[in-house]
Amino acid sequence: MTRLPVLFVSHGSPMLALEGPAHPYVRDLAAFARTLPDRPRAVLVLSAHWQTSDLRVTAAPRPGTLHDFYGFPPELHAIDYPAPGDPGLAREVAALTGAALDADRPLDHGAWAVLRHLFPAADVPVVQLSLPRRDPAGLVALGAALRPLRDAGILIVASGGLVHNLRLADFAAPDGQVDPWAREAETWFVTRLEEGRTEDLLAHRDRWPRSAWAAPTTEHLDVLFPALGAATPGAAPRSVHEGWQLANMSLRCLAWA
Repeated sequence: MTRLPVLFVSHGSPMLALEGPAHPYVRDLAAFARTLPDRPRAVLVLSAHWQTSDLRVTAAPRPGTLHDFYGFPPELHAIDYPAPGDPGLAREVAALTGAALDADRPLDHGAWAVLRHLFPAADVPVVQLSLPRRDPAGLVALGAALRPLRDAGILIVASGGLVHNLRLADFAAPDGQVDPWAREAETWFVTRLEEGRTEDLLAHRDRWPRSAWAAPTTEHLDVLFPALGAATPGAAPRSVHEGWQLANMSLRCLAWA
């Protein structure tokens, strides 16, 4: 089987889950899924919305759909993503990482809101790995431990956001309106990913003063680092999608072959 890529998705607002195939974000994620070299045996997803002190991995045959948000329309709360789990893969992940098996945790919206655009039929098994509270280097090491799964038919998806500052978000801003500092932030991260300047990325808080604007709480950006670790060493990412919401919320999606 051909090695499957790693995908980092900036998942944006939960409302993107309601968008149809004509929306550029949905269109580009669907196109990515169609061009995979092989149909995945399963997806291993990490999300900014499941942080834990100790590493955990979903192990239920049917993980279910968690609506972990409020203040959104009923149709969003009504979405079900009935993808099966894969307890066997969960055990593989546990063996590679030391994660504890969790038979009760459903898929959070950082997982299913993205996966419903990649695999709308919900017919690819899904296992979710929690995002442990580690520094960037520790998260890269976690991703490296997962890399062998890519050669075993597993698509690794990391769902977060390169620039994600709800405190400064403009909820009245039209899509496409971007605060200059936010565009600068995205460019800083993407350039260093493309040029392989990993040390800058690992020390982003020290090496770029506005890093705290891009990620005042770091969980959405932290998801990038397991993806970076799971990527083939030396590989540069390609952009799968570029876009913005709420004036500073990046929708950039990146893939490593």
